[in-house]
This record gives sequence, structure tokens and C-alpha cells, in this order.
Amino acid sequence: MSNAPSTVERGDGYYHVRYRDPDEFDDIRTPDWAERPAGSVVEGAEVRTGDTKDDDDWTVQSVLIPSGAVDTEDEAREAAQAIVEKLSE
Repeated sequence: MSNAPSTVERGDGYYHVRYRDPDEFDDIRTPDWAERPAGSVVEGAEVRTGDTKDDDDWTVQSVLIPSGAVDTEDEAREAAQAIVEKLSE
């Protein structure tokens, strides 16, 4: 997985912080196990993980940060990065 987000876009209620292109995955899910670590950084944040086409490993595809929890794309990027780091602990 890339260490830094590739893009940040503001959508309906969330900043969508993308780490990898969704086309790289066979399947993308929002796993329940990631809810607690994500919520400990930003309440209501969600992590989307994907199963890569090349192997059976699941990796972070994107992180959704509620737009009311941060003010800017930079803050969303920082929060997403903190969540990804927490997941790898």
C-alpha cells in the first residue's frame, strides 16, 4: 500500500481520501473491525479495504472522513493518515 493518499475529494458528507485506485481491486468492503480504530481518530470515519487482483491480501483503498469533523482537505488527509497508521499498529 502506498504510504500517502493519492487524492482527496469532498463528496456528500465526507472527504474521500483515496490511497489506491478502486480498479486495482476485485472486491472492496468496509470491514467492521476497522470501525473502532478509525472512530478513535475521527468519529464516524470509515475505512474501505480491497482485495487486490494479484493476490489475496486486503489493503486500504480509501478512508472516508466526515466533512463536519475537519475543515479542509489537508486536515482530512492528516486524519486519514493517522487512521491508516493506527490500523498498522
